[in-house]
Amino acid sequence: MQRFFKIIAIAVLVAQVASPASRLKELVTIEGVRDNQLLGYGLVVGLAGTGDRQQTVFSVQTLTNLLERMGVSVAASAITVKNTAAVLVTAVLPPYAQPGAKMDITVAAMGDARDLRGGLLILTSLRAANGEVYALAQGPVLTGGFTAGRAGATQVINHPTVGRVPSGAIIERGAPSIAIRSTVNLQLKDDDFETAARVAAVINKHFAAETPLTAHAVNSSLISVNVPASFRDRTTEFVGEIEALTIDVDREAKIVVNERTGTIILGKDVHIAPVAILHGNLSVEIQTSIAVSQPSPGTVGETEVVPQTNVAIKEDKVKNVTLKEGATVEELVRSLTAIGSTARDIIAILQSLKAAGALNAELEVI
Repeated sequence: MQRFFKIIAIAVLVAQVASPASRLKELVTIEGVRDNQLLGYGLVVGLAGTGDRQQTVFSVQTLTNLLERMGVSVAASAITVKNTAAVLVTAVLPPYAQPGAKMDITVAAMGDARDLRGGLLILTSLRAANGEVYALAQGPVLTGGFTAGRAGATQVINHPTVGRVPSGAIIERGAPSIAIRSTVNLQLKDDDFETAARVAAVINKHFAAETPLTAHAVNSSLISVNVPASFRDRTTEFVGEIEALTIDVDREAKIVVNERTGTIILGKDVHIAPVAILHGNLSVEIQTSIAVSQPSPGTVGETEVVPQTNVAIKEDKVKNVTLKEGATVEELVRSLTAIGSTARDIIAILQSLKAAGALNAELEVI
């Protein structure tokens, strides 16, 4: 058995550093211009005996209703099939999508079907949260996996109960997107007061010839932009011109650690104050061996098992690292690695610093 005791002492101050210039297209979204989730319930047929079994009642009921609409009357109790599977169909309706356009759909088994490979999705209506039908889906299902064998000898590759139908849905109704008129509201993907102010300033500088001021920051997430008179009939060009503008994004210092994998993600250019690290390693090793005590021939005695315990204590030499003023977190990590610190050691250091209030950066543990 081995026991290790580690003593770590450190003081760090992390400063904020602005990120490189980014396009507004990557930083903001247009209020009202958004995707819409669609959902439908359907039936996949043509499976090679890998569909829902008899205990999945709703797939049989769905098949009965389908046959009823096609003029075939049959009782649900009289149907025994293994080539059909009840599925949920999902899709994402993009903004400004027009009737007649096509989009991909995802099909997932909701019963006990084993494999959707080779199946055909029967005409399925896709509805939005408001209950309105926006698309119709139908087509062959493509899966990235398969199932081979039967009974106890079965091999499953990837996930055969979920598949896709490329261009499998036809849009029947236009997406419920807003029309851009006199005002455009930009929403920051990551709210920040300084970034919002910079976005408004960059837009106003670019459209300096327009009066009054084109943009102003409403809060840390929203920038309201007035469409200039010269762009009143060309709002699409106006939005495209805004998205092409670049700004220096202000981000707070952030360190992300994953304790399960020992992964640390941190800013390379985040500076730290002068720092000293004391890293001592005390190792205690305890080993137990078994010896047999045997009496000599012709003497009175009993054979006994005698445990023998050896205790060895080893203390490594204390290692010290000193960083000069202006050093970065990258240099800190390199120095810690040089004295034998592992990723988990560094994670423990960062967590202790945050608890002590010595780390001026957001620490996120995932």
